[in-house]
Amino acid sequence: QVQLQESGPGLVKPSQTLSLTCTVSGGSITTSYYFWSWIRQPPGKGLEWMGAIGYEGSVYYSPFPKSRTSISRDTSKNQFSLQLSSVTPEDTAVYYCARDPMGTGGMDFWGKGTLVTVSS
Repeated sequence: QVQLQESGPGLVKPSQTLSLTCTVSGGSITTSYYFWSWIRQPPGKGLEWMGAIGYEGSVYYSPFPKSRTSISRDTSKNQFSLQLSSVTPEDTAVYYCARDPMGTGGMDFWGKGTLVTVSS
């Protein structure tokens, strides 16, 4: 059973960088042909796919907020990470990491999510 767990600060100040890590257990992030995504849900709004990193290390981003988003991985720790720079209160959301078999957009395993609030 694959399990994903998000970790990181729950409060970030405006203009700073939001950094989250997803630790994966029960499966390797380098296993073909899985993609590992970051998704967020602002309060009262729907899910927003932010981007993904593939089993081979390729990174894919949503058009928005692409310029502020960076996704990376540490294969030695079986983790992948999200950085979102220059945050504003509009970036307040529950952030999820999830696994996407074959990169089709259909996630089969999700983390529980972590609320990140952007506030001074």
